[in-house]
Amino acid sequence: MTRHDSNHVASIMLSWHSLELISCTNLQTLWAGYGQICAITVRATTNKAAEHLSKLCGVEPGRVGTTYPLILKLISPPRKSTSTADEGHLRKMLSYEVEQYFYSEVVPQLGSDIAIAKCVASTRDMGNATGSSELKGLMATIMIDLRPEFPVAGEKRGALNGTQVRAALDWLASFHGRSRGLLPASLDEYVLPPLEESSRRQSSEKDICTGLWLNGGYTYLATRRKEYASLAQDTDSEWSDVLCRISEECLLSVAEMVALFLTPCGRATESYIHGDVKSENLFTTTDGDKVAFFDFQYVGLGLGVCDLAKLFTCSVPLHMLIDGDENLPEKLSMCDGERGLLERYRTTLQDEDSELYEWETFKRHWETALVDWCRFQASWGFWGNTEWLEARVRSILTDQEWRDWLYQNIRSRL
Repeated sequence: MTRHDSNHVASIMLSWHSLELISCTNLQTLWAGYGQICAITVRATTNKAAEHLSKLCGVEPGRVGTTYPLILKLISPPRKSTSTADEGHLRKMLSYEVEQYFYSEVVPQLGSDIAIAKCVASTRDMGNATGSSELKGLMATIMIDLRPEFPVAGEKRGALNGTQVRAALDWLASFHGRSRGLLPASLDEYVLPPLEESSRRQSSEKDICTGLWLNGGYTYLATRRKEYASLAQDTDSEWSDVLCRISEECLLSVAEMVALFLTPCGRATESYIHGDVKSENLFTTTDGDKVAFFDFQYVGLGLGVCDLAKLFTCSVPLHMLIDGDENLPEKLSMCDGERGLLERYRTTLQDEDSELYEWETFKRHWETALVDWCRFQASWGFWGNTEWLEARVRSILTDQEWRDWLYQNIRSRL
């Protein structure tokens, strides 16, 4: 078997569950050649297998011979020619481990009313199953295909329509609220930033992911120090001084204070966050009133507003965030449209989890998440509702009450 023989990989894994492969079609190659995603059609070879798969798919119980559409995500990284720690490679590999853990261990606990693909088979759980020796060095997950129920794919860097935006907010609120009840008491089993996690595994001989990211997402400052250093030296950028200048008061920049505040520490308002919320990572129903997110490589702990910051900037139509169609001012306070979307999210969140999230606290968390997201975009490259994001962050950074609040909330962590 070649390293990329998805047909053979799928056939071995399906055999563990009394399923046989009918067809396998490559849908896309993963970023930087790390594997592929395939659409597969399978047939149940026992009534028990048909009943189980029908339940996962949310369809009427089938019988022997019933066929089902599934998805295979096969991770087969390119060979590395250097022994030097490569943070980008480590991040990718850890992210695939985290995603596999999420589908195998977390999704079953979330309930069937939150639309997420259910796991059918995983190399994580293969043990000494038939053919497992042939899969050594590969990471693969077979899951339910969401497209029959959610046939509309979000467009890359495209804005959603109003109905889809509200559905996405409802999904995120439900996911964040539901996951609060799943958080373990200890943070020890969460996956650390790539270089730290690699060091920990080398010292403890731990090589199997047992949790999600300690810090959800891939843009947080601890893993973006090179980009941040470049921004700090970029005197042509307005964000270099306002975000990167060291404060005499606490010897940290605003960006560093924001990152410190957003770092998970066991607050009641923390939950699991998706970590990469954007239109291209969701499917919707035909009329757009329900969505299903996918691509959970960066799922982990965080404040839900961090997911919202990316959604609002990259996938929400600008007219839903501002009042009127006039040109944006240099500084922009929260408009009614933005407030209305945030209130919808917060209301749905509290319907899911009774933990009180007072508006003023929520608003400060939201503002802080916007500043952090602006820091990443300023150091990486802006896209989406750029003018809105920059105008909002200028307004936040000149709000002395916000700055005082931020400092007061990080003093104990300095």
